[in-house]
Amino acid sequence: MAEESMMQQGEPSQMSFEDALRALESIVRRLESGDVPLDESISLYSQGEELRKRCMERLQAAEARIAKLTLDAGGAVTGATPFGTD
Repeated sequence: MAEESMMQQGEPSQMSFEDALRALESIVRRLESGDVPLDESISLYSQGEELRKRCMERLQAAEARIAKLTLDAGGAVTGATPFGTD
């Protein structure tokens, strides 16, 4: 059943951040319920780890995209600093 649910949701590497997060939250709820057999729990945990990695990759990519460029007096780019570290 766990493998079926992942197949319906799609491959983690192809999922949007929001879809991956929803799938991860669903897995966490199922595991926390305590009603999942051991073998299925192991499979769900593995799927959850893949989804967690996907979410982290997407967050890191978003952080990199919103890095603020620093300019010198002549307007040339001298570096980048993370957004919000003024």
